[in-house]
Amino acid sequence: MARPSNSTDWPHRWDLLLRYRLIEIIALWEGRLTTKALMTAFGIGRQQASKDINTYIREISPDNLEYDKQIKGYKPTEIFTPILTLGSVDEYLHLLNTRQDLMSHFAFLDIKQANTEVIYPPNRAVKAQFIRPIIKAAREQKRIEVQYASLTSPEAEYRVITPHTLVYSGYRWHVRGHCEKNQGYRDFVLSRIKDIPDPIFASENGIDGDKAWNTFIDLSVVPDPRLEEFQQQVIADDYGMENKQMLIKTRAALASYYLQFLRIDNKDCFSDPIKQQLVLENREDIEPWLMGKKALDN
Repeated sequence: MARPSNSTDWPHRWDLLLRYRLIEIIALWEGRLTTKALMTAFGIGRQQASKDINTYIREISPDNLEYDKQIKGYKPTEIFTPILTLGSVDEYLHLLNTRQDLMSHFAFLDIKQANTEVIYPPNRAVKAQFIRPIIKAAREQKRIEVQYASLTSPEAEYRVITPHTLVYSGYRWHVRGHCEKNQGYRDFVLSRIKDIPDPIFASENGIDGDKAWNTFIDLSVVPDPRLEEFQQQVIADDYGMENKQMLIKTRAALASYYLQFLRIDNKDCFSDPIKQQLVLENREDIEPWLMGKKALDN
């Protein structure tokens, strides 16, 4: 069943379309869909949730879902094809991060609004069957073995990790967890995982042991002092700074991502302050937390 060119071609209310799209996303990326997922997301009863799933199977795609008695839920078939969604991992991961993204990442809703346009980073190549075991391991605090390609090795190598959180840096998704090879917590780029992770068993190295994750710090960001006074004020107004200072409270493990996003991650400033614009005022104080060789497994 092909996706219509315009969402108004669908004979369903937009709120039902949201529920049908959630059905596709959960089934594809978690590999198991139950009525509870719909009940929790939309505040509906079990009877309505069951009706939505059956309607999806009957009217949207009879070939996408099949009931599995062993997992006590629906799973995607071998020929599962997204009909109402893009099949992009970003749809699932943003949905996990905040309910607001449930609306903002469904591009096919025909909602009357002012003209807007958003530039998103290109989607990374992430396969659903690679992600499902990671999500399950993170929820159950279990170790998994992954084949991981890095920029420091010509060949992918196997790592045993205990994942705990999926992290979006503004450009790409990572999974953060304990790495047994490095005996510490690292971030792994999801698109660099090259096979289906093998689950092992429970691990003692969960999120509670991740010191950088559980420590919060303030990033003091100010206009580049090399700029003229009026230029500094323009930039301060851009970011809603108070006294030309912007304090960003963040987990220490995420500090480097914030700085990269603001283009102030390098110690060496651009030669042109107009290009630099922002600098980190308290770098010396937070230097121990900034991403070095030990933070991201490149």
